[in-house]
Amino acid sequence: MKTRVTTLFGIEKPIVQAGMIWCSGWELASAVSNAGGLGMIGSGSMYPDVLQDQLQKCNAATDKPFAVNLPLLYPQVEEHIQHIIDAGVPIVFTSAGNPATHCQRFKAAGIKVVHVVSSTKFALKAQAAGCDAVVAEGFEAGGHNGREETTTLCLVPRVAEVLDIPVIAAGGIYNGATMLAALAMGAEAVQVGSRFVASVESSAHQAFKQKVISTQEGDTLLTLKEITPVRLIKNEFYQRVAQAYERGASKEELAQLLGRGRAKKGMFEGDLVEGELEIGQASAHLEEILPAAEIIDRMMRDCVAGSQRLFSMAHTTK
Repeated sequence: MKTRVTTLFGIEKPIVQAGMIWCSGWELASAVSNAGGLGMIGSGSMYPDVLQDQLQKCNAATDKPFAVNLPLLYPQVEEHIQHIIDAGVPIVFTSAGNPATHCQRFKAAGIKVVHVVSSTKFALKAQAAGCDAVVAEGFEAGGHNGREETTTLCLVPRVAEVLDIPVIAAGGIYNGATMLAALAMGAEAVQVGSRFVASVESSAHQAFKQKVISTQEGDTLLTLKEITPVRLIKNEFYQRVAQAYERGASKEELAQLLGRGRAKKGMFEGDLVEGELEIGQASAHLEEILPAAEIIDRMMRDCVAGSQRLFSMAHTTK
């Protein structure tokens, strides 16, 4: 399947693995890239020396393109940028900040730049900043999310309509049917997070993976908008957040309750009680932990089969 995104990235299949903190190490990134998609290292949870080691291992594990997700508000962003350039990473996905700050520096180094947005307004700003593509991420997505609560179904077609650069759809995409829907709305690739969290190669703790595949409809909720919006599984920590809202807690109280290291505690260390368990609404549809290559193969097969079915329906005469 060829789109502007597959051509831009030099990949075979229009499937991008999201750069999820604590879940997206070199094992997952290289496995996705080797399977024909675009793997991604999530640098937001890594110290600079850890990222450097991850980049070296990923380069050794694949000769295919891979990317790094870089939250622009990360405290040591300058060191991350230098390691990315030194390692010859071909593609960077920026988030949580203004892409104009570093876009031209990356492009001068021959690196493609993609920015993650949750609104048409910021999609246009990313295009104006010189980004090569954008990820339009809907409300259904896991982890840190937009405040607007615009769904993928509403966001993607509008962003695709107003931009000249390619759009990658994200949020609630986990199989061939949802991938086909995104492509039908004007996206030229999909970014997949939750499905890859529950993969063999994900660096998430096994207990968290099992929690993800046992999650049911309605078991996640977008919260903590006063700090940074995040979609969480409703565990004991989440219940304390909900109680804080009920008593009218201030932003400072919420920040104190969140503290530091909760995402690592939950997703990487497997503390399902006190940890911050970030995942998307698609988790309700996941039933098994699969190798990354099988996830990609199933998505592509079912997407093509779905498109053929629709084509047949459109050309059926009475």
